[in-house]
Amino acid sequence: MADEQQFIEDGLQRTQIDEFFQDELGRAGYGGMDVAKTPMGTQIVLKAEKPGMVIGKGGKNIRKITTTLEERFNLDDPQIDVQEVDEPDLNAAIVADRLANALERGWYFRKAGHTTIDRIMESGALGAEIVLSGKVTGARSRVEKFNRGYIKHNGEPAETIVDAAVGTAVMKLGTIGVQVKIIPPNAELPDDFEVYEDAEVEDYVADTDGESVEELLEGEPEEADDTDEDAAADEAEADDSAADEEFEEVEEVEDVDESEDPVEETAEADADDVDDIVEEDLDEETAEEAAELMEEMEAEDDEEGDDE
Repeated sequence: MADEQQFIEDGLQRTQIDEFFQDELGRAGYGGMDVAKTPMGTQIVLKAEKPGMVIGKGGKNIRKITTTLEERFNLDDPQIDVQEVDEPDLNAAIVADRLANALERGWYFRKAGHTTIDRIMESGALGAEIVLSGKVTGARSRVEKFNRGYIKHNGEPAETIVDAAVGTAVMKLGTIGVQVKIIPPNAELPDDFEVYEDAEVEDYVADTDGESVEELLEGEPEEADDTDEDAAADEAEADDSAADEEFEEVEEVEDVDESEDPVEETAEADADDVDDIVEEDLDEETAEEAAELMEEMEAEDDEEGDDE
């Protein structure tokens, strides 16, 4: 099975186990669970407002739950540890279940919401939020929110610090979803800081051996050792030799590029032959023209001699 598919299977199994505990341990004040798989089996830590009701008389109820987990969810040797919730008003699962029961008993949603969130803040919570969604007053669904203090909605703090839970109130007009988010009193928020009054600055400054900031800035760097200088000189000589070798290679390449191209020589020779042929043709034409002129001059001289 691929890793992604295994993650989905584990998440689905965890959700089904959580729903099973909500149905079985609702009267005991179920406050959530932690599941850890070990080589010896599956370790389950239950949080409940009334641990005695979870265990039952003589451990009868806890044995029944263990058998159900083995048969229905195929868990290997489940080991259940029940822990009591110290402050039920700071547990989101218990608060959501209480608020859902109050709505089912007929409490007006505004009174139930404000009363519940006031009890959460009185218990020392840094912030809380209650969201009621559904047909709270009539046939039309809507969402009502109740906020107090400081609450985180996204990022890593919302996943690790905020305690969130969801409950369901079954009403005559329809179901109402109850969502509760609580930030416990001992939560360390990433954007939290403290201001100290009458504090000495020297107590929070690193020790600099009695030197002031100006002295540290004016200090000169220490001289390098002889071995460091020799090593630096050797590196410089090696770089110079490498640069000379590269320069010689470049010169050789340039010499090869400047050499005469045999194609160009052939082209020049062909051009010279053409010039010779043209000059020969011009000489023949000039000689013919000169011979014709001489003949014409001799003919004119003969005609003048006859006239005399």
